[in-house]
Amino acid sequence: MKELAGRLTALDPDAGAAVRVIAYFDRLSEARAGLEALVRGAAVLAGVPARLVDAERRVQVRVEADGTRRDSGVPPDPGWPTTALAPGGAAALWLERAEAAPSVVDAVILERAAGAVRLVLDRTRGRAPVDDPALVETVLDATAPEAARLHAARGLGLDPTASARALAPLGGRPRIVAGRADAVLPVGRVGVGPAVPVLDLSRSWADARTALRFTADGTAQDPGPEIVYADELGGIALLADLVAPGAEPPPDVRALEAAGAATPWLLGTLHAVVSTASLRAAAAEINVHHSTLQDRLSHAEHLLGWPLRTPQGRLRLQLALTMRHLARS
Repeated sequence: MKELAGRLTALDPDAGAAVRVIAYFDRLSEARAGLEALVRGAAVLAGVPARLVDAERRVQVRVEADGTRRDSGVPPDPGWPTTALAPGGAAALWLERAEAAPSVVDAVILERAAGAVRLVLDRTRGRAPVDDPALVETVLDATAPEAARLHAARGLGLDPTASARALAPLGGRPRIVAGRADAVLPVGRVGVGPAVPVLDLSRSWADARTALRFTADGTAQDPGPEIVYADELGGIALLADLVAPGAEPPPDVRALEAAGAATPWLLGTLHAVVSTASLRAAAAEINVHHSTLQDRLSHAEHLLGWPLRTPQGRLRLQLALTMRHLARS
């Protein structure tokens, strides 16, 4: 590597310097250097202070160009050369150089240092977002050996003695979250499995996929919750086994589909009726007068063929709306 760097320097000084940077951080990684040593390497090679800030994992390291650690509470300047620790992530590693754009060597220093820092953080503090697809798949696989699932869980930064939840986003990769799920839920329709011990996450994943079937887009033609927690479904979850996706829907669901196609306001109105405490609350929910809601319900009863203002009729309506989600998902 040293000979290659020398040859490249004769042809292109930046290329030679870049090769030396790569070799330097490779040696630090092989020696299993810590965060401060890596940030110090970036500062010394760049000739300017370097800093690492990973707020999610509560890591902050700043080293002067002479190798002295000197942390600072002053926020990084947006104009400094910077890079994220992972593609698409937030800026986390800076070179305190007041230039509009980094040089080729600066870019290589940032890229190699960030890669080495990421490996150290993953090894010592766990990943902040639990999103390695292969490891997540292993943890959620009920057929994988227990030892493999434990190894994958540790690789994701999960505490094997704590509990976690599986998430099933519509059209997205499965995810695992520890602690409160509502703080890290992805956008869109999501089924949330129950909190279980790490070795039981395959069960949480199965329940999350079931919960996903009860979600809706939250639109006029698909009213309902975008997020459903499996442990809040109770006995309603049993409906998922009775209504197969893509099969011929039950008669009440067919009646809803026909009525909804003919009357744009109908599905949103009926969802408000079954999801609020009273008809007056339902009228307020959809922003219509109470008398208007009564007229709408009379029309809906005519289209559907059963009463909607009795306890039995509301229960039948709620089941029909729920089965409508299950039949299409």
